[in-house]
Amino acid sequence: MRFQQFRRFSRLVAGLLVVPLLAGCFASEGGGGSAGEEGSRLRVALAFPPAEKLSPYGADATILSRLGVTEGLTALDGNGAPVPALAASWRREDDRTWVFTLREARFQDGTAVTPAAVAASLTRATEAEPAPSALSGVTLTAEAEGERAVRIGTGEPDPVLPLRLASPSLAVLSGKAYRTKGRVDPVGTGTGPFKLTETDGSRSATLARFDDYWDGRAQASGIDARFIADGTARAAALRTGQVDIAEAIPVAQAASLDAGVRRETATTRTTSLFLNTAKGPFKDPALRAAARAAVDTSALADGVYEGHADPGAGVYGPAVTWAEGKRREPVGRVKAARPDGASVTLATYDNRPELPEAAQVLKQQLEKAGFKVRLEVREYSRLESDALAGKFDAFVGARNSLLDTGDPVAVLASDHTCDGGYNLALLCDKAIDRAVGKAASVSDPAARQDAVMAAEARVLGTDAVVPLVHQRVITGVGDGVSGVVLDPYERTLVSTGTRR
Repeated sequence: MRFQQFRRFSRLVAGLLVVPLLAGCFASEGGGGSAGEEGSRLRVALAFPPAEKLSPYGADATILSRLGVTEGLTALDGNGAPVPALAASWRREDDRTWVFTLREARFQDGTAVTPAAVAASLTRATEAEPAPSALSGVTLTAEAEGERAVRIGTGEPDPVLPLRLASPSLAVLSGKAYRTKGRVDPVGTGTGPFKLTETDGSRSATLARFDDYWDGRAQASGIDARFIADGTARAAALRTGQVDIAEAIPVAQAASLDAGVRRETATTRTTSLFLNTAKGPFKDPALRAAARAAVDTSALADGVYEGHADPGAGVYGPAVTWAEGKRREPVGRVKAARPDGASVTLATYDNRPELPEAAQVLKQQLEKAGFKVRLEVREYSRLESDALAGKFDAFVGARNSLLDTGDPVAVLASDHTCDGGYNLALLCDKAIDRAVGKAASVSDPAARQDAVMAAEARVLGTDAVVPLVHQRVITGVGDGVSGVVLDPYERTLVSTGTRR
């Protein structure tokens, strides 16, 4: 107990020491503007700097959607069901064909959202390399139909296509976004309530209100966003009034904020240990079993996350309310071998501040089991390509299991199949591919959930992924700020009603 109190006190002191360093980054706007004018803009601190020049096809897609820049044909409601966005309605013509009727809307460059523009934007997404996670294993075609509709076809029956099209990586952009070969430019080309006007690499982004937004004029006149990877610095910026909204407040900093500015949200995000199945020590399933057996998830949930998380149970945690009652025992697990000093490199990123501490605890647990562990910590944008290329033996990452499509099959396809676009474990198991394919083909929601949990049991049986904790996210909301969106799917943060 005394150690925990000392650790929290040390963190608080560290947060206070960061404040002077932030003053230059978050100075008030110059130019003689009045307090009222300044107050109409939102100052937002985001945890993840752009890793791919704000391309909508990768991890940066959620930056754009959280800031209200982009949107797709559909969105998700609080229960994870698809609801209208740029599409006012849709119908399924047959197993492989859907027709989406568009609402009247405009792009931020002033051009109309037409069926031809929507079809062209979706076609560009299908041609992206690597493919967006929402399209993992999916063949999709889009073409204009008449004056207000888009016909979308899939290579195989896709009963959850409206969910898939809600993915931030399938946002609809104007033709201007694609003028530069090999790059997609979201500046001034989205359809959301806020228009991206300027970016400063991985440091900041400036947004103006888009007055022609189809769902009404936003209450804030714009957004000044800063990318602050250090969680202590984000909390300090909120505490000292330098920002109005700070996402992903570290649990270690929660006590440093007044209770009135903390918002805790149960999310579908799971922190997991991914083990490289393609090369190195963890190519051996018996050593993966030894690593899994060494992990004490309760120590992580209660210690590192200080009770703001639940011990890992599977790919899907408590926020996916149907999962626990359908969960199955892992299939195909082998007996653990003795590590005998096997050397492994364990990597993680510091944008989510609990991850380095979790990795340090894991390092100790693995070493106690007989592994030799070297820990490597970087900012996510400087780590992602190496992680996807399999340059580490083990990787600790946080993943929203319903982020890409809202469909539980999607994270299995993108993260755990041979052709998955975010397969950190480099896992390739034909039995898993078949199980995921079977789940993807089921239309009935309850039966689809059963098939998903059968596939999860096969994934967990490989010990390629070890679920550690299921997270709750703390968002910092300054005094006088209202309308912040606390989204369990972590796709939205600000909307037309967000103001200060």
